[in-house]
Amino acid sequence: MRCVIARFPFDLTKSGVLDSMKGVTPEPLKGESVVIGRRQYPVKQVGEIITRQDRRDFTSGEVTRAMSRLGFTCRNGDEAAPAAPAAPAAPALTPLQTASDLLGSPAP
Repeated sequence: MRCVIARFPFDLTKSGVLDSMKGVTPEPLKGESVVIGRRQYPVKQVGEIITRQDRRDFTSGEVTRAMSRLGFTCRNGDEAAPAAPAAPAAPALTPLQTASDLLGSPAP
């Protein structure tokens, strides 16, 4: 698919992006991100790798638009990634245990 990023045309394919990002370690997320495979990458990191341009030369919106058109899931910086299941809660204390904890142990 033909995409324009930083005023330059690119012929991008989903398989080409997957190949380009293979073996690349994701940087810490600070805003918009793209899910490629099982990993979540910052949009600017993806744009830098697929275009071979400096990150200052393009906007995250251009890369997000291109990745969305190719079928990748893009996340806004405000959206949280799906959370891991929460750990089971500790058993509730009885009123007697709560009072005992509040009073503490006797002074010597």
